[in-house]
Amino acid sequence: MKRWLSKAEVSLGNHSDRLNAINIFPVADGDTGTNLYLTVRAAAQAAADHDTHDLGDLLKVAGQAAMEDARGNSGTLFAVFLSAIAEPLHGASRLSGPLLATALNRAQIRSWSALSDPVPGTMLSVLEAASIGAATVDQANEGDDSNHALAMTLQGAVEAALEAVVQTESQLGALTEAKVVDAGGVGFLLIMDALRAASLGEELQDELLDGLHGYDVQAPHIHKGMPAEGVEVMCTINLSPLDAATLRLHLDEVGDSVIMSAVTEVEEGYRWRVHVHVPEAALALRYIEEAGQPSHIAVTQLAGAGAVSPQEPGYFEQQERYGS
Repeated sequence: MKRWLSKAEVSLGNHSDRLNAINIFPVADGDTGTNLYLTVRAAAQAAADHDTHDLGDLLKVAGQAAMEDARGNSGTLFAVFLSAIAEPLHGASRLSGPLLATALNRAQIRSWSALSDPVPGTMLSVLEAASIGAATVDQANEGDDSNHALAMTLQGAVEAALEAVVQTESQLGALTEAKVVDAGGVGFLLIMDALRAASLGEELQDELLDGLHGYDVQAPHIHKGMPAEGVEVMCTINLSPLDAATLRLHLDEVGDSVIMSAVTEVEEGYRWRVHVHVPEAALALRYIEEAGQPSHIAVTQLAGAGAVSPQEPGYFEQQERYGS
């Protein structure tokens, strides 16, 4: 699992520019590659520093770190995914085909429910396809927990994810018009192939991305010139389930791309990671502050947010950060 997150970090770092280039949904802010890279990096660092043989415990710690430092829609969804797959793996010291199928199923349910308005043709669709692909192979293997069966299950999940990535272009009008596949979907495909490679001691399959529309190195940055108005507001806040539901309702009224997911259980309920796109930050912050005492508040302009890579100077100057 530590190798997986490390491989995923390197892979996303290498591909962040191209992922940014085709990032046009839900807004053309060109930062999906950057957001995924930084969120996976937080998870990889937390996992590397945690000493345990319990897969669930390790991924829970990594998922919490990713959730606290999640960036953008894609980063937040990855954090939800990582926290969710940890749950069925608690107590396990070895990954198997049946465990992988169960974990991916849990993750796709949690991820779809984290969004107020989930949309097919995105990272969610690719995750769901990977889950179905893994379950199909596991059923055919009749629950075989051998290493060979795990290899087949991993390959089935990756192949299904690839097919789902290709299909995203026809599932969303914005992608169809621009003739590109979904950036978040491609990012998740890279993450799944890193899991396959790390588990089996193999290399990443670079040829997976051959022929994906808009992904050629020579292709232009599709997001440039497209409208991307408003701001992205993110924070962490402790709320009861009822208060969290009320906050979600208010955020749905003033913005879109609302994601709320529980990070950890606390005395008064849960610690929640909140994400929303709004025309003005004050619209969201008023409701958030009425609900409780938020921390790790980040407000980012959507227009041009991804023009700078995470390795370049000036990236963090593009983010207006409030008190933590």
